[in-house]
Amino acid sequence: MALATAKPQTAATPWGAAVVVEEVAVPQRTGDKRFSVIVQLLETRSGERLVRFAYATAGSARRGPVTMRARDLERLRAALERAPVLQEALGTLGEQ
Repeated sequence: MALATAKPQTAATPWGAAVVVEEVAVPQRTGDKRFSVIVQLLETRSGERLVRFAYATAGSARRGPVTMRARDLERLRAALERAPVLQEALGTLGEQ
């Protein structure tokens, strides 16, 4: 019996399709609004690495400006500890 393998998550970028290598999400809230800031490490077919910032509502990633409160950056740093390759790509942002 063949094992089913999960298809890698892909993302459309101006440089073409890319595979999501790592992703972290930081839940956010303001009043009744709930959303998450998403940071993704992407890799193109040629091996170029890209970092994408987005926000998600109801599970759907959306483009546009991404705004985080300064106090939520600590939560982003903590989430990056679980995504070492993305943390390395972002450099000192992931350091404490």
